[in-house]
Parts: sequence; C-alpha cells; structure tokens
Amino acid sequence: MKKILTSLALLGLVVAGTAAIAAEEEHNAAAPTHFPINEPKEMSWSFAGPFGTYDKAQLQRGLKVYKEVCSACHSMNLVAFRTLEGLGYSEGQVKTLAAEYTIHDGPNDAGDMFDRPGKPSDHFPAPFPNEQAAAAANGGAAPPDMSLLAKARGVERGFPRFVFDIFTQYAQGGPDYIHSLLTGYDQTPPAGMVIPEGTHYNPYFLSGVSLKMPKPLSDGQVTYDDGSPQTVDQYARDVSAFLMWAAEPHLEDRKKTGFRVLVFLLLFGALVYMTKRKVWAEVAH
Repeated sequence: MKKILTSLALLGLVVAGTAAIAAEEEHNAAAPTHFPINEPKEMSWSFAGPFGTYDKAQLQRGLKVYKEVCSACHSMNLVAFRTLEGLGYSEGQVKTLAAEYTIHDGPNDAGDMFDRPGKPSDHFPAPFPNEQAAAAANGGAAPPDMSLLAKARGVERGFPRFVFDIFTQYAQGGPDYIHSLLTGYDQTPPAGMVIPEGTHYNPYFLSGVSLKMPKPLSDGQVTYDDGSPQTVDQYARDVSAFLMWAAEPHLEDRKKTGFRVLVFLLLFGALVYMTKRKVWAEVAH
C-alpha cells in the first residue's frame, strides 16, 4: 500500500511539473522575442531626401517643447546656445535665451566655484550634477543625453528597404523612432506579457518590453504662439525635428555640397569622354 501511495505521489509531481512547463511555454510563446515590438512609423519630414531643408518654425517649436518638458530630465551637453542662430534667432535673442539659464562656473580668482547667467558660448546645462544623481532621480536609469539622440537611435531596416535607402538618402530613422516612442504609450500590452513594476509599456521601445520614462507629453501641455495644434502628435513631431537639427545642424549645407559635387563629377566625366573621343578620333584601330 505504501508503494502505491508513493507512486501516486510521484505521478502527481510529474503531472504538476508537466503542466507548469506547458504553462511556461505558452507564456513564452505569447511574449515577443524581438524589440521593438512595432516598427516606427515612417513620417514625412521637411528635411528628408537629397533636397530637404529644415522648417525653422518647427525647430523653434521643438526647442520650446525641449525647454518646457524634456530638459527637466534630459541633458543636451554638446549643443551651444550660439548655434540656435541656425533656428532663425537673432544674436540678441540668443543672448536673452542663454541668460535664462544659470551656469555653474569657476574657479574664480579666489578659487571658488560660482553661478552666473548663461552666455551664447555656453552649452545647455544638465538638469543633474552627475549621471549617478540622474539615475537616482529616475528609478535607477539615467535619461540619455539628447545632443545626438536623433542620430544614435533608429531601427535597422531589413532587405530590400536598406537598398532603396541608399538612393533616397533615408536618414530619418532617429526622428521616426522618437516620434513613435513619444506617441506610443497609450497601448495595451499583448496577452501574457509581464510588465515590470515601475516601468511603462511602449511597443516602440528598442531595448525591452517597457521603459522607466513615463508618458512625457499630453495635449495642451505646451503653448504655441503660432497657432499650431497643441497635441501630443504635434509636440512629438516638433521635438523630433529639433533633435535631428541638434544632431546634424549642418545637414542643409552637406546636401548642397553633395549636389554640387555630383554636378561637377558629371560635367567632368562628360569633358573627359569628349576629350578621349577628340584625341583618338583620327587614330586607326
């Protein structure tokens, strides 16, 4: 009798173990195995293509969104105030904008550090004194610096799209990703997906099922003076374009130079060909 009870107990453990394994496999099958879960939406940008240019009004709105929302957590250490003249601001306006910030400087002649108003030659100050303080204030994950974010982020586009990207000069992967991320918070996770406590689900996040940053934008959060829509989608578009400019402020000059080089090469190639025809025209073959 004792052997029968023991056998039944072992059988029960085997059945329970099998059920647990089956449940785990079902859960794993439901959970995604790649990130981002959704690819970024391909947007229409004024700076796209070989002849694209920045929309300065949009860049100014994007700067406003960065100042009033993003700068509370994200630094932009590589961007100097003086470069904002590229957004259409005058020298006086840049000086006024820089003076709104407090810069920790020094040491002075007495060897002490001090605070002073910002100057055009200064860079945007970081919201935290160091990376450890930034991480401690944001649930253990330090917010990334935004200076080059639009060039550093972007989902790899598989075959055959990356082939066409060479000819269309597609370089908007970063802005597409940032826009999708900022507008992708209010979505329901797939069945079976476990969202860690203290994180927020976003199907466009590159590195996992969720991220520490809560939804940063809401309708009516930033006031526009030019009558543009004050919606999450418009805010996301504008700040994404601004971050693209911050990462590549000389994009327009680069495209103009590239076009001139191509025209020169075509003309030079035509001249070389005609010279070759002239030189060898009377030579017997």
